[in-house]
Amino acid sequence: MGYHPLPLTRLIEQFASLPGIGMKTAQRLAFYILTLSDQEAKDFANAVLEAHSTIKHCEICKNFTDTPVCGICSDPARDHSVICVVEDPKDVSAFERTREYKGTYHVLHGLISPMEGIGPDQLYIKELLERIQSGTVKEVIMATNPTVEGEATAMYLSRLLKPLGVKVSRLAFGIPVGSNLEYADEVTLYKALENRSEI
Repeated sequence: MGYHPLPLTRLIEQFASLPGIGMKTAQRLAFYILTLSDQEAKDFANAVLEAHSTIKHCEICKNFTDTPVCGICSDPARDHSVICVVEDPKDVSAFERTREYKGTYHVLHGLISPMEGIGPDQLYIKELLERIQSGTVKEVIMATNPTVEGEATAMYLSRLLKPLGVKVSRLAFGIPVGSNLEYADEVTLYKALENRSEI
């Protein structure tokens, strides 16, 4: 990238450092930024700075919020006896898009991964246990991804939670709606069989 002016090269490198952004996309985004007016560029930069300085973790569920307690935790219409445990805030957004889940959440901000040096102490597990010990929670839904780390984290948490007298459930995994059985891999088919329900 020696043919680009240094400030442009730095901008491209910043975009390329984002997850899922390759060098071509980074270049396209950087060139687009240069087409903005001074005011639009300032607004864009200010939105990044404002989000970075004002967004924090909810005191209860650890989801992103700009207030001490997020809108979900402070909503009396939500079922506070059910907690859905997820890996990160993006997962909360996915569940909220369904408009079907009426309980609350707990965001771990990662998964147990010995290979990456991430242990239970680096996640918001202690805070989850404190919520359970309040005595108002009846069910905890493990909604971590069906990966090795997701399964290990769910099993670790269920072993901690079951002695506390709460029901611990796991999301069902199986065949996606609208797909063909012939294209499903063996693990997905097995999970679909294992999680079958009566009709």
